[in-house]
Amino acid sequence: MRRLYLAAGILFVALGAVGAVLPLLPTVPFLLLAAFCFARSNPEWERRILEHPVWGPQVREWRERRAIPRRAKVAAIATLVAGVGFSWVTLGHPWVWISVTVLVVIGGWIATRNE
Repeated sequence: MRRLYLAAGILFVALGAVGAVLPLLPTVPFLLLAAFCFARSNPEWERRILEHPVWGPQVREWRERRAIPRRAKVAAIATLVAGVGFSWVTLGHPWVWISVTVLVVIGGWIATRNE
C-alpha cells in the first residue's frame, strides 16, 4: 500500500504543479490529497508540502480548522465563473448548464467553509 500511496502522492503533486500554472485547474486540493498520501507513504515529503512557503499555510489551515482563506475563496469562485463563461463561449447552450451546476455546487460549498 505504501507504494500505491507514494505513486498517488506524486501524481497529485504533478497535478497541483500544473494547476499552479493553469488558471482553471486548482492547486491546493491536489496538494491536500498529496499530503494525505505522503502521510501514509513518505512523511518527509508530507513535511515538505506542509512547510512550503506558498502552499503550506493553506494546507495546514485546511487540516487544522477546515478553513479556506477569503482570498482563496474569491479566487476559486472567480475561476469557476470564468469556467462558466468559457463553456458558454466554446460549447454554448445546453452544455453551459453543466458548468453552471458545478459553479453552484462547488462554489456554494467553498463559500460556506470557515475562513
